[in-house]
Amino acid sequence: MVSLVLQVAIICSATWFLWKLFRGFIVKTDLDKLPGPPSPSFLYGNLKELYSRQGWAYHRGLGEQYGPVVRINGKFGQKILYTFDPKAMHHIVIKDQDIFQETHWFTRTVLHLFGPGLLATLGDHHRKQRKMLNPVFSISHLRHMTPIFYDVCHKLRVAIATRVCDGPAEVDMVSWMSRTALELMGQAGLGYTFDPLTADAADEFGEALKGLMPAMAQGRGLHQYLPLYEAIVPAGWRRTVAECIPSARLQRVIALRDTLRRQSVRIFEEKKAALLKGDEALKAQVGEGKDLMSILLKANMEALEEDRLPEEELIGQMSTLTFAAMDTTSNALSLTLWRLAQNPAAQDKVRQEIVEAQEASVGGDIGHDDLVALPYLDAVCRETLRLHVPAPFRFRDAQRDIALPLSEPVRGVDGKLMHQILVPKGTSVFVGAAASNTNKALWGEDAYEWKPERWLEPLPEAVLDAKIPGVYANLMTFWGGGRACIGFKFSQLEMKVVLAVLLTTFKFELSEKRVYWNLAGVMYPSIDLEGNHPQLPMKVTLLKEPTGLCQ
Repeated sequence: MVSLVLQVAIICSATWFLWKLFRGFIVKTDLDKLPGPPSPSFLYGNLKELYSRQGWAYHRGLGEQYGPVVRINGKFGQKILYTFDPKAMHHIVIKDQDIFQETHWFTRTVLHLFGPGLLATLGDHHRKQRKMLNPVFSISHLRHMTPIFYDVCHKLRVAIATRVCDGPAEVDMVSWMSRTALELMGQAGLGYTFDPLTADAADEFGEALKGLMPAMAQGRGLHQYLPLYEAIVPAGWRRTVAECIPSARLQRVIALRDTLRRQSVRIFEEKKAALLKGDEALKAQVGEGKDLMSILLKANMEALEEDRLPEEELIGQMSTLTFAAMDTTSNALSLTLWRLAQNPAAQDKVRQEIVEAQEASVGGDIGHDDLVALPYLDAVCRETLRLHVPAPFRFRDAQRDIALPLSEPVRGVDGKLMHQILVPKGTSVFVGAAASNTNKALWGEDAYEWKPERWLEPLPEAVLDAKIPGVYANLMTFWGGGRACIGFKFSQLEMKVVLAVLLTTFKFELSEKRVYWNLAGVMYPSIDLEGNHPQLPMKVTLLKEPTGLCQ
């Protein structure tokens, strides 16, 4: 019986594959008329270049050489639409977002890694989850979390200071930013502590989260083949077959996934038990019941039956949100410190702004509203997130044939102008978020330069007129529409609290070691070209001693 099922699955998969192959080569569409790079491989197309960890020049060259609407090649001759045209993005991200949905391989990958959380669901299912989660990320809740953020960051300050008490020293800042972002999300998000920071103490859940992205990056886009694997292998056999595949990289990902699942269930059960005991039990936990998961669980219990999320989805949110908050924010902070080290004058300027705000604050820590309003600190964060998109890969799949309008016509390879692109059902669309953020036609000739001052004056009219559909600062960094990053305000507050604490205590300078920034699902730094070990060595000098620490 099993043999018969496998034979049927293989025949169906082969038929599907041949049809896709036939359609791609025989049936011509508007995609074939678009300019784009040649395909170096039938099996991979341009995917290896697209996913190369040092592929920054390739990505930048797509827009510079071919314009804002480009055809690139996927696996088995598949045509992929690459665009950062503002009007096209508006339709993809907002107006026609139900047609341009998350790619199947992405949602399936996220589902296998984290469970049915916010990134793994689509359509009405996604909207239901988001409706429950949106109030959790409100400004009022973030105000309550600000003291938690400061408490964690003061521990970070002490931890770093102990390493530089005797003079300037080289410190791996990406490690500290990763540990801090994880602990911030742990306490403010889950009501759980991963890391005391002032001592080295490994946490199984935290180590699994930190190891996942480098492990995934080593696959170089092979997770795009997951739907094909699922089409060939019956559901009940997939885990068994995967465990038999002789790939150390795959087995590493499976082991990390199992750890995340096991630890998420444990934390969830502890949180639920405390909630059932009442407010006093919650207040006795980390976060004192003000963390996101406590608020979410309580809201879920009080919601109408039709609005409630099942426990499996609540557990899925835990790993999903923690991973998303940790890796993106930690690397955004690492990028900001790296840029400030490259620009000492900017570092001095933002430090002075923070010091003056601290001196005017009761107790020394700048309150939420005053902190988020600091103009130069905000400009530094915006400019870093404009120039560097922490999560650069943004794919969508067209669910049906659709005409995609363009801001300006593009000239096809046949010499004719195209005012819109007829996108066939099943087409993968890569939205060039980083290219949009650095589009010289909008941002000017200095678009590739890091210049926080651009945010202290009115933005170029071209940027405002383009109506970029991003949820944040005319940028695509946090996406837009119904799938915009739900925690972008949480991330911004986190960045600003960390910077406010660190910059008033330490001076950051570049190390003599060369740093490579690696393209991945979430970009990260390393000092080895292969990017196997995330590292950001920086020279750190103590400016102001935390009371009594170095005595």
